[in-house]
Amino acid sequence: MAYSIRPATIADIPHLARHRELMFREMGIPAEFEDMAAATELWLRHAIPSKVYLGWIAESPSGEIAGGSGLIVIPWPPGPMTMDPRCGFVFNVYTAASHRKQGLARRLMDAMHDYCRNEGIERVVLNASTFGKPLYDAMGYVVADEPMMRYRL
Repeated sequence: MAYSIRPATIADIPHLARHRELMFREMGIPAEFEDMAAATELWLRHAIPSKVYLGWIAESPSGEIAGGSGLIVIPWPPGPMTMDPRCGFVFNVYTAASHRKQGLARRLMDAMHDYCRNEGIERVVLNASTFGKPLYDAMGYVVADEPMMRYRL
């Protein structure tokens, strides 16, 4: 089956929000999923047109949405790794169960990498789930030495 990869649009928002929910459910991360879906859809309604959120969709030949991914380009100070003042942050890489093992996650990642290369973005980061880590390892991602921590206010 020949899938296509295309940029996400406003019409894809319900799929992108559902992918985010399913991703967290499959990882076993608890959340207020209905609230998260509503908040995600609202956020995407502004983030997609403003290009704060850059998304890609994997679509089957019959038009079924098989997966998706997202990228946010954030300002980041130059440092030891690169002088580029931007960082591409990949998130929400998800393939629907019935479409897995077709290379779609890799193709979605390739689309985001191509975008970053074309824009001159030198650094891409992500948080890997146990499901995605083998792909990211195979693509050359490495666990960073930076001691990033979180604190919820």
